[in-house]
Amino acid sequence: MFSVNHQKFMEMDELSLQKVPYFFVIDFLTENVEIYLENEIEKSGLLIDFQTFSTTKNKQELHKKIEWKSFPETLESFKSGFDKVQENIRLGNSYLTNYTRKTRIETNLTLEEIFYHSNAKYKVFYKDFFVFFSPETFVKIIDGKILTYPMKGTIDASLENAAEALKNDKKEKAEHYTVVDLLRNDLSMVADEVKVDKFQHIDFIKTQQKDLYAMSSEISGNLKTEFRGKVGSIMKKLLPAGSILGAPKPKTLEITLNAEGYDRGYYTGVCGWFDGENLDSCVMIRFIEKENSTLYFKSGGGITHMSKLEDEYQEMKNKIYVPIH
Repeated sequence: MFSVNHQKFMEMDELSLQKVPYFFVIDFLTENVEIYLENEIEKSGLLIDFQTFSTTKNKQELHKKIEWKSFPETLESFKSGFDKVQENIRLGNSYLTNYTRKTRIETNLTLEEIFYHSNAKYKVFYKDFFVFFSPETFVKIIDGKILTYPMKGTIDASLENAAEALKNDKKEKAEHYTVVDLLRNDLSMVADEVKVDKFQHIDFIKTQQKDLYAMSSEISGNLKTEFRGKVGSIMKKLLPAGSILGAPKPKTLEITLNAEGYDRGYYTGVCGWFDGENLDSCVMIRFIEKENSTLYFKSGGGITHMSKLEDEYQEMKNKIYVPIH
């Protein structure tokens, strides 16, 4: 259904086995895999700001009042894809499907300004084509141990007892359990002794529009011998990321492509920094893309049999924000 870029994954393996540092960017369908050696990053037009690695020199001041408008599709339009997803869940073809949309936005911020002034764990500005400010780690590899931190479930932080409500919400809980289970299985393909270290951890995310709570867990394992030092092989095995696709993966991918009816491109792909020893990578969410001169924000959420149309529509809209404050 989609072509995997085998050659590039092999290149990633060669570099990581030789302990050569590099940055990589992989799109949602693993068709485009880009590799940048450390000395190539600057001239490539990429700006990167991870917790462990940054190419940004100095923070620039922002001397303007932020203008921000979004133009979400109608509930009816959102419903047509939502219904396709729910129908497939009802038929047993999927038990969790991530359904995403693209929303036109207008702002007086440039993509580069959004990159510089957003607060997030992972930020990348990609050649004036897209920018993202992601809170979600994909996998980390530290001394032969692989860790993943699936994030599923968000709530408006201004609601009463929001963090507790999120933890105890039946639908969000079921969704979180499913993703943890899926990623535990995924990790087992490349690691032994896989276990859940932290479950339903609540993170606070501050934004210009509204504050949110998000729920995540931590899963870890010891890399199998045949995957040690092979970052490309690990990525090839684990992608697309379970948290932004659903389960079971092959059928859910089919459902997603049919229901969404637009090209995700790099959105919900992954990118990462290999420092010669260890790896830190993230899922490319909270994502703004430029098409000609129009900006689009891509966002969505997980759908289960318990999902309610209005709630999912609202969640998709809640995620259209910039974390600048």
